[in-house]
Amino acid sequence: MRLQNVNAVITGASSGIGQAVASRFRREGANLLLTGRRPDLPEDHPEDLYLAGDLNDETFVSELAARAADHLGDVGVVVLCHGLQRSSPLEETTYDDARDVLHSNLLSTFLVMKHLMPLAPGPGASMVCVSSRLGMVGMPNQTLYSAAKGGLIALARGAAVEWAPRNIRVNVVAPGLTVTPVIEASFQRRPDPAAYRRTREDSIPLGRLATPEEVADAVLFLACPESSYITGAVLPVDGGYTAF
Repeated sequence: MRLQNVNAVITGASSGIGQAVASRFRREGANLLLTGRRPDLPEDHPEDLYLAGDLNDETFVSELAARAADHLGDVGVVVLCHGLQRSSPLEETTYDDARDVLHSNLLSTFLVMKHLMPLAPGPGASMVCVSSRLGMVGMPNQTLYSAAKGGLIALARGAAVEWAPRNIRVNVVAPGLTVTPVIEASFQRRPDPAAYRRTREDSIPLGRLATPEEVADAVLFLACPESSYITGAVLPVDGGYTAF
């Protein structure tokens, strides 16, 4: 198993891509500390330590780092899967919504980097940030989300250069539309969910949405020694969307 006895912290682990990453890492033998917004972890993670909290709160992030130190010791892999998406035309976006999107996707990542990466043991440690295809391209009604996810990519690249002398790698996975509960719920709010889903699938060269497991496989690759000479990279997992 590629992560046998590796200590890993995964954010956003209570659903969607984060939950799939946690499941994949567990199968690979990792020791896990998970966090998310939901009060309880899904039943398929009974053996993992889970802390519920808000990563925008520096006190909670500091406590998370302290629990990681107590429970795991050093931390070999950190995967950041948390985030928040809200849709609205730019001129109709409220300051509060803009602040929430930027804090939940970008500034919270800075806080996790600041407090957790001092626990990295040095050579061989890895951080993988889950951004979005919209961090690389624009889309109507998603301007603040694109800004946040693009900022996340820039933050990860800066950290990759800063931590390279310590041989700590930082990379980004940029998923496209993925079959998560949040995306499925957004489809169901449309007047004709099936037709809207087909429209979105038709915008993707491979003609379908990603599964959370496919994104988790990309995260696993960037977390493992097989990618030991890759840092500061952005790996799209978007069915070819950003290849246009």
